[in-house]
Amino acid sequence: MTNTTPIQPHNERPAAVWSSGGAGYDQISRGIADSIEHCVLRLNPQRGERILDLATGTGWTSRLVAKRGAKVTGADIAGDLLGAARERAKAEGLDIEYQVGDAEKLPFADGQFDAVISTCGIMFATRPELAAAEIARVTRKGGRATLTTWLPDSNLFKMFMVMKPYMPAPPTPAPPSPFEWGKQERVRELLGSSFDLRFEKGTSFYREPNGEAAWNTFSTGYGPTKALAGSLDEARRAELRRDFIAFHDGFPTELGICVPRDYLLTFAMRR
Repeated sequence: MTNTTPIQPHNERPAAVWSSGGAGYDQISRGIADSIEHCVLRLNPQRGERILDLATGTGWTSRLVAKRGAKVTGADIAGDLLGAARERAKAEGLDIEYQVGDAEKLPFADGQFDAVISTCGIMFATRPELAAAEIARVTRKGGRATLTTWLPDSNLFKMFMVMKPYMPAPPTPAPPSPFEWGKQERVRELLGSSFDLRFEKGTSFYREPNGEAAWNTFSTGYGPTKALAGSLDEARRAELRRDFIAFHDGFPTELGICVPRDYLLTFAMRR
């Protein structure tokens, strides 16, 4: 079975939000490059394997996997991020296929991939059960998946808490928190019926010259922060900027700032 619907209606707005980061999103991936390396290492891509990078963004993970000799497809709901991914892959001489793909209804055949990888991406799917079922569907029997997901008490979560007072009130009932994916028991609920699971914790270190540089990176390249800043009047935007900078300046070193951000790595073997 192959689904052909590009983006489902309820995901059109998230697609636009994430797309707004454009090529600048690559700097967000640069900030988690250590965790991406960790995820690729545990996946251990082999030459010629068919591997899906799900929620590929601007393709940082897909490029690492392709350099291992795998045949990589990158999928995302954000068309502008995919455009930047294609340009970057071309510049690096990498043959990677990128296409629009809704994680909750992927345009791929059953068992099409030897492996699936998603680095802090799948956790933002609006309907987690559907996304988890799709990972299982497109992974062949005996195949595998690796995921990195932010812990619910991580500094990445705390960064979102800085932004929360400036966000509109969530609908009722509130959508599931993406940070639930950072709990082993929740990942077992989502994937345990189709995969044998093993876990490993990790810490990613986000480094910038200062908090202002962090604000510039996120307000231009990270869809949720950029869209939020763009939705506010000048005074509220200045307050958000102040709070965002202050949070990141709370992690000083002698050379700048370094924010430790804890994550869960899931290794899943398809039964």
